[in-house]
Amino acid sequence: MKNQNTLILSFFFLNLHLATTKAGFSVGGSVGVGVGVGSGVVWVGGGSNSNHNQNQNQNPKSYESPISKMDSAFSALQAWKSSITDDPLKILDSWVGSNVCSYKGIFCSNPENGNAMSSSSAESASLVVAGIDLNHANLQGTLVKELSLLTDISILHLNSNRFSGTVPETFKDLVFLQELDLSNNQLSGSFPLVTLYMQSLIYLDIRFNFFSGLLPQELFNKNLDAIFINNNQFEGEIPTNLGNSPASVINLANNKLSGNIPASFGFMGSKIKEILFLNNQLTGCIPEGVGLFTEMEVLDVSFNSLMGHLPDTLSCLQNIEVLNLAHNQLSGELSDIVCSLRSLANLTVAYNFFSGFSQQCSKLFFRNVGFDFSLNCIPGRNMQRPHPECSMIPGGSLSCFRIPTPKPLICGSMSVSNSKNTDSTSESHSQTQSP
Repeated sequence: MKNQNTLILSFFFLNLHLATTKAGFSVGGSVGVGVGVGSGVVWVGGGSNSNHNQNQNQNPKSYESPISKMDSAFSALQAWKSSITDDPLKILDSWVGSNVCSYKGIFCSNPENGNAMSSSSAESASLVVAGIDLNHANLQGTLVKELSLLTDISILHLNSNRFSGTVPETFKDLVFLQELDLSNNQLSGSFPLVTLYMQSLIYLDIRFNFFSGLLPQELFNKNLDAIFINNNQFEGEIPTNLGNSPASVINLANNKLSGNIPASFGFMGSKIKEILFLNNQLTGCIPEGVGLFTEMEVLDVSFNSLMGHLPDTLSCLQNIEVLNLAHNQLSGELSDIVCSLRSLANLTVAYNFFSGFSQQCSKLFFRNVGFDFSLNCIPGRNMQRPHPECSMIPGGSLSCFRIPTPKPLICGSMSVSNSKNTDSTSESHSQTQSP
């Protein structure tokens, strides 16, 4: 598989460059990256003095002097400390005195010059709290509303603790927060709608908690680059506007989502690289347009109840590396459309009702592609379903509205790419001609 960290990191370093150029963002935070439960870490982020001034009307606290901001930070962190009932690693032993920049897990910066300050060298009265990283601290307690006083914070990473309760609505005041990682805690309640009001947020990770209820439509309209909501108890249908999301990574796995995969999924655009639907209760067909406009690298729809034949538009997924269709009720023949995908590293179709596969699929073994087709209905192959199970194909009467497409299929991503190049060339030409 291509280096997925490079993909995500390039995005964040681009933002860091823009922030440094326009607003003086400082360094001091971490970004969790990955699929499922995997993650990597890189330090980026910081506070913004330019954006700080631009948002004075939206955030009255922006008028506060740095000294009063540090007083507010002291009050916020001490209120939070008081709510924490267990600290086995004794991290909060350092949270003593008014110099909050010396507290373990607290990172400060000077918004006037954009310089990051380590906790040991932070002495200037002009510092503000720019980031909190208490990953793997194993703290037990709650998230208190006073944390919203940390109005310059851009990074809040609290994964792998034992925080319970809900996300305070006052968190909407964290107008500069770019990265929120609350994963692997014991938080509950409905989807934390307050995250949708965090105007700078680009990375949202609430996986491995006990959130439940419906997913809000607004989630997929928000300008997020990463959405990790897997391993919760969300239910109901996936909002129909899924395809509106500009995210590069979306993980919806291991919930209780039901209904069809929205048709808009097939037209998501080139930004989406990884999307995981696995282990839900999804039914119906794989959308007709899947792959038309995307440059997807990972698609996992396994452990659902999807039916019908595969759409021809799968042939557009020329960058796909991992395609997992296992443990569904898909049928028909596995054709060259899938097996000729040039970037495939792993193709899993086990536990379905496929009735055969093409010669091109047989060549996957020689291409060193992982290919699992066990427990289907393929004659003459080992480890297939017993014949009685193959006599009645699930979803035989299901109409997926498949429209045969002449080959070679003209994929939308090519058209989009060409269009962008044309626009870029035209714009460049126009600028050259301008006085």
